[in-house]
Amino acid sequence: MTSDRIRNMQRELLSDNWYSLEKITFEYLRDDGVWEKQIRETYDRGNGAAILLYNVEKGKVVLTKQFRMPTYVNGNEDGMMIEVCAGLLEKGNAEATIKMEVEEETGYKIDKVKKVFEAYMSPGSVTEILYFFIGEYDDAMKVSEGGGAEDETENIDVLELDFKKALGMMASGEIKDAKTIMLLQYAQVQQIFDQ
Repeated sequence: MTSDRIRNMQRELLSDNWYSLEKITFEYLRDDGVWEKQIRETYDRGNGAAILLYNVEKGKVVLTKQFRMPTYVNGNEDGMMIEVCAGLLEKGNAEATIKMEVEEETGYKIDKVKKVFEAYMSPGSVTEILYFFIGEYDDAMKVSEGGGAEDETENIDVLELDFKKALGMMASGEIKDAKTIMLLQYAQVQQIFDQ
């Protein structure tokens, strides 16, 4: 990390109970040439990968449904979220991680994925960068029921939905997860199902 606009950076660990939360104090060089002291908190949970599984012939996508406590405490009545398959990177390899997550969460064993973009998901407070993939699936790739790793208390339901229905669920608010919306819109803009 080197920037001519940042100096005197000090880091204080506030919590490392689940992931790490730091208080960072620094001076930032404004456009008018004045150094300004700023204090921010950053939450580091590692980087992740997400994938939209799709089947053009069937016109379907595979999504997951699971309980998410942070949404529950912020007004999501039952805490359930419909999402694309995703997970935190293991050993820094996004492609290997997403293939493993697909099998654990959905039960499909896929061998080909395509990286389509990457994005910081909440750059004001969270360090995470997410790597976005798409991948084709078919019924022959189903090797288990999925549901997530037993030691991770995920309790995931696997949903195979018509792509148009998933777009409608996004419009109606049934799908509120940012990574899922981004990948569904990517598929729509790229006309994946119109080829």
